[in-house]
Amino acid sequence: MKSDLTISEARKGLKSREFSSTELTEYYLARIEQLSALNAFVTIDREKALVAAKKADVAISNGEDKALLGVPIAVKDLFCTNGTRTTACSKILYDFVPPYESTVTQNLLNDGAVFLGKTNMDEFAMGSANITSCFGACFLPFRKKSNVNAKLVPGGSSGGSAAAVASDLCVAATGSDTGGSIRQPASFSGLVGIKPTYGLCSRWGMIAFASSLDQAGPLSKTVEDAAIMLKSMAGYDDKDATSENVEIPDYTKSIGKSIKGMKVGLVAEFMEGLSLENLDVLEKTCGWLKDSGCEIVELSLRTVPYALPAYYIIAPAEAASNLARYDGVRYGYRASECRDIEDLFVRSRSDGFGEEVKRRILTGTYVLSAGYFDAYYSKALKIKKMISDDFRDNAFSKVDIILSMTTPTTAFSIEETDGMSPVEMYLNDMFTVTANIATLPGISVPAGLSSDGLPVGVQLIGNRMMEEMLFRVAHVIEQCANFRELKKSILMEV
Repeated sequence: MKSDLTISEARKGLKSREFSSTELTEYYLARIEQLSALNAFVTIDREKALVAAKKADVAISNGEDKALLGVPIAVKDLFCTNGTRTTACSKILYDFVPPYESTVTQNLLNDGAVFLGKTNMDEFAMGSANITSCFGACFLPFRKKSNVNAKLVPGGSSGGSAAAVASDLCVAATGSDTGGSIRQPASFSGLVGIKPTYGLCSRWGMIAFASSLDQAGPLSKTVEDAAIMLKSMAGYDDKDATSENVEIPDYTKSIGKSIKGMKVGLVAEFMEGLSLENLDVLEKTCGWLKDSGCEIVELSLRTVPYALPAYYIIAPAEAASNLARYDGVRYGYRASECRDIEDLFVRSRSDGFGEEVKRRILTGTYVLSAGYFDAYYSKALKIKKMISDDFRDNAFSKVDIILSMTTPTTAFSIEETDGMSPVEMYLNDMFTVTANIATLPGISVPAGLSSDGLPVGVQLIGNRMMEEMLFRVAHVIEQCANFRELKKSILMEV
């Protein structure tokens, strides 16, 4: 079986009968078991996957043609899957088996996808390293040239999905992005990851972190695969009040189109404090875009520095509200031998939530409290609107798209996280949170390798519902970087 299959390659092989969906599914299930030390998966539904693969083989033999028919993918453990355990990688939901399917995963099933299982993640999507999971940390198969013994984390919170795709444990995977949780792992893992416009993908059946920021999206090996996945995942859903009722185009048709004449913005505030290595990556990327006919425009967005502090007020506040439902009474973990109902609440939540989740609940409760609501939360909402207006009036009136680094660093080791404060960890999101705050689409695409031999990603941010433009420009960068060839030089554990 050819390794590193893309969706389009897998579909071609299935149609030509080079291999069956059952053979492909068995191949990935075997690799998941072989590479279990990476801890990318937390639940594997072997029986259900093989049943779905056999049905796909019958459908293919009958001439059916769906976008993902017979293609094995992984699902972040934040999406409720009917009859398959869904935990958000938290002890408080350790044994939860939903009796319903999230809209996003149902859309993928409708297009013929085969689900291999659920991937590891930071607990309730709160983290930037995939180390807060109740199932333990997740790891990349990559090695630093300067320290081959360091165990690298894939970023978070969609780290398990990123590690699974990067390690060839599946063809593609779903993720969710609240402040960069698709794009940061994509950058660390040498993958393409897109956070769509808020409302493009339904949030129904996704375990909520911050409702005004959460958005589903794919992690894949190529820009084309990301376009295929997003077309399947997106769509209006009347069960989600924030769902946008817009026509979903075939995003793959935008790939390969000329980008000549486009204006690409470099925001001064995104350039501050960048390392020389990152500046070199941006300069190289700008060169590729210039050669393709783009004009590079320098601009300033003075609200950008306020995105991260606003995010870490709004997100914890919404988390505190959303996570109030986990009380040990209705479902989920329940503490035993409690004195009274109050003791049940306190002990169930204290035992069931991890440290990072409790930290954010406490922060959120504080900023929502009567004495501090106006001082913090209401001001953060005003800043959110200012940032959105700044992009509309001062960015996208001058440029078509914005280019930046995805993350300030490449993948770091789990040993390094021991010395990081929560604030230092939050700074990993400094380039990505702005798109969430402004409800804009953002995509991370591999642009090269660092001096340590690790993937480096650049980010493109577009105006609302401009995913087609993101895919067009990202594809040009992908072609110029030729990352799939570069990846052969990465030191791999396996």
